[in-house]
Parts: sequence; C-alpha cells; structure tokens
Amino acid sequence: MVKSGLGRGLGSLIPNKKSAQKVIRNENREFLAQPDKNTIIDIPVDLIEANPMQPRQVFDHEGLEELIESIKVHGIIQPVIVTKTDNGYELIAGERRLRSAKVIGLNTVPGIVREAKEQEKLELAIIENLQRKNLNPIERAVAYEKLMDEFNLSQEEVGKKLGVSRSVVANTVRFIELPGEVQRALGNEKITEGHAKVIAGLDSEKEQLDFLKKILQYNFTVRDAEKESRKARGKKPGGKRSVSKSAEIEDKEDLLRKALGTKVNIKEIAGKGQVVIDFYSREELNSVIDQIID
Repeated sequence: MVKSGLGRGLGSLIPNKKSAQKVIRNENREFLAQPDKNTIIDIPVDLIEANPMQPRQVFDHEGLEELIESIKVHGIIQPVIVTKTDNGYELIAGERRLRSAKVIGLNTVPGIVREAKEQEKLELAIIENLQRKNLNPIERAVAYEKLMDEFNLSQEEVGKKLGVSRSVVANTVRFIELPGEVQRALGNEKITEGHAKVIAGLDSEKEQLDFLKKILQYNFTVRDAEKESRKARGKKPGGKRSVSKSAEIEDKEDLLRKALGTKVNIKEIAGKGQVVIDFYSREELNSVIDQIID
C-alpha cells in the first residue's frame, strides 16, 4: 500500500458525486459541453488517445479479463482522467479501464477532464499504477529515471512526489543497470526486488548472470541469496578466503545500507578498519553526504 504522501494523488481528482451532464459532439468532432473540474462526463472512446507518459508496459491478461467481466456486470464505476487536446482527449489515468471498454465495445466511458502538463501526466500515471501495485520494478525504475531526466528532478524530489524515500528511488533506478536477463527475470517475477538488490551488489556482469542462474536453479530465498553473496565476497583470488565478518559487523552494514540507501562494506581487523560507501552518480554522492551530516 502506497502511503498517503503521494501529493495530490488520484483521490483529490475524483469527485464524490456524478453529474448527469453528457458530452455532445458536433461535425468538427468538438464537444459543445464545457464540463467544470468536478463534472463526470461520458466521453467517446474513439476520441481518447493513449498517455505517452504511461510507465506501465506489461498488462496482465488474466487481470484484464477480470476487469472486463466486472465492467460487463457493473459498468465502469471509477472514471478515467483525461486532458483536452486539439483532436479530443489524452488519457492521464485509467489505461486498464479504457482498454477493457474497447474490448467490450463500449462507445463511451465516464471521465473527468483535467488540465495537466507533461510532468503531471507522468506523475499521475505512476501514482495510479503504484496505488494498484501494477508496475513491475523495471517499469518503476524507468518511470523514476524519466521523471529525473526529462524534468530535472532529484531522487529526493521524485521520492517526495510519489511518497517513497530517496533510498527507494535510488535502489530502484539501479535496476536499470542490471544485465537484460536479470531485468527480464525481475520484470517477470522470477526473482524479487530483494534478489535483484543482492545481484546489483556484485562487481561484474558475469558474476551477476551466474548468480541469477544460481538463484533460479536452487530456488534461493532472499536470505539464502544474501548468505551466498557474502560467501562470494569473502573469497580472494587464488581460492583463499578473507577473515569472515562477525554478525555484529554485518548488522552494522545493514543498518548503514538502509540509512544511506546504497551498498556499504565495513572492513575490520583488530578493532581498526574502513567503512566503504558506494555511490553510482554525483547526485547520489551528494545525497549520501547530506544524510551523514544532517
């Protein structure tokens, strides 16, 4: 469940009471009705274009069939959210409802018209999918990165807009750097985000791919994967092993990883040592520094 810190979210966009106002279309395919921001209108399906900012790429066929059957019985209860264009409307939120309406052959869908800039379209599309847990981790990673790249937002700003921590954004975006085979396994739910985080902590692509095969072959839990990863990191070239870490040191590493949102390695010998903190971008370095000095 996504926290209520999702900014406006979708709840504030949907009024409690449905208006009976209908859309009227003239010969130029323009609507005569001018609904206000709290009016739900019936919008012709063929005038709604897809949201180019839609982060979701994989649509579960079985889930869509369930929604189609529900709509056949109960109709579309929750309206779609659209914005006006020169030729009709562009979808902001409600991709599955619109797809289902097309499959059923509905002429219109209930909708609410909103003014929205490109950034808002992407934010609302992400929020809708997050609230319904419809985005897989790779789709989330791509969406977070798109918000940062196209709209010049920091990881902290993306987190605040979507109600997640900066470390969640940082760890999720890192999935994009994983080999394609690992990304597909994560997107297809063959491995979990916990597995992917362990794989991301390995040094080379070969190690990551080999470790993925081991996870799938032996059906590792995340805890199993973490233990196996620690064993691998403890090995030195030539087959020798370094001094194993105590449970106390490993716990401290976990605390630092969670606090800083990045990989942390504590090296200790005779009560002395180093704390090595990884970062993957200048922005992440600045964020780690901010976390430490606050």
